[in-house]
Amino acid sequence: MLRAKKIILGITGSIAAYKSAVLTRLLVKSGAEVQVIMSESAQDFITPLTLSTLSQKPVLSDFVKDNTGTWNNHVALGLWADLMIIAPASANTLAKCANGICDSLLLATYLSAKCPVIFAPAMDLDMYVHPSTLSNLAKLASYGNSILEATSGELASGLEGKGRLQEPEDILKYIEKHFAVKKNFSGKKILITAGPTYEAIDPVRFVGNRSSGKMGYALAQSFIEQGAEVTLISGPSHLVKPGGIKKFIPVESAQEMYEASNKCFPEMDIAVMSAAVADYRPKDIAQEKIKKADSGMTIEMEKTTDIAKSLGEIKSKKQLLVGFALETNNEEENAIRKLQNKNFDLIVLNSLRNPGSGFNHDTNQVKIFDKEGLKFQSELESKTTIAKMILEQIALLK
Repeated sequence: MLRAKKIILGITGSIAAYKSAVLTRLLVKSGAEVQVIMSESAQDFITPLTLSTLSQKPVLSDFVKDNTGTWNNHVALGLWADLMIIAPASANTLAKCANGICDSLLLATYLSAKCPVIFAPAMDLDMYVHPSTLSNLAKLASYGNSILEATSGELASGLEGKGRLQEPEDILKYIEKHFAVKKNFSGKKILITAGPTYEAIDPVRFVGNRSSGKMGYALAQSFIEQGAEVTLISGPSHLVKPGGIKKFIPVESAQEMYEASNKCFPEMDIAVMSAAVADYRPKDIAQEKIKKADSGMTIEMEKTTDIAKSLGEIKSKKQLLVGFALETNNEEENAIRKLQNKNFDLIVLNSLRNPGSGFNHDTNQVKIFDKEGLKFQSELESKTTIAKMILEQIALLK
């Protein structure tokens, strides 16, 4: 199953590091080529000699190779691997990875990795459920990483609860399942719009919305993992563009997104319109900053071009068009009307009434409709998981 797969196994400071020896052996036995990278504290729990013997490779931990004057190239490692898994992933390592801190070879390799990354956390109960740890896990998932949740049981502290590293046999099954994922969109050209648009009032101020782009970026990453050539048109966002993306087009206004979408769409097999595009913009944009006055200020607004509708009007029979609807009332009725009016093949509905879904969350809860009605509804899940569910529904239309 894993023959010739190149896997980086990152090991961090946790009592659960002893399980990494078994995991290394299982991976090698399954045909994988395993490169172990250890944090300094991991070596307090298990020796590099044990892991180098099992992996049949020298274990790496430092940037500079001992007594050679040469360095362990984290960039080359990040390009070499088909998969990187950090197991066990301590609270400290999760926090550093989530926030881009780079003070070890393991962290530098993670930041350089072009392959999928899996985190398998292990720590004591109170640490695992601490809001900062949960926030870091959610942040890592929003970057497109996979989280292999800890299991419940007796912990090293003597407490009972969630925090145990999954058993090596179960981790192996997860990795095998990862490589067995069907490439439903191999070679397909996908257009995705994501994020908000900003409509200028003057050189300083704008009209915008709270969209972060997280859902669209998660969709882009999922399509890439399934072999697609993805063009991502993104409004202003702080998110890092997905690894392996074919083309990234940053825009600001609805008009810029419209022009980029219409230019790209004719060559696409599928377009997913997840951006939160402004429906209105100021009719006149002041050339200088508007000064505060004693009286109020009135801004005359005009409609922006309906990007999704314009694509629906030119869509060919060979193309699929997927839309999004964020509603606060009459959700299903409004979503279905939007699907019909804009010639969508599918529409994804999420509601601001559902806690944890909508703008700027790392999670979402959706219903998916086609022209025949409701096809799928999810529980509250990470946006990475929701993206995979959406792709499953799109694949059924092909």
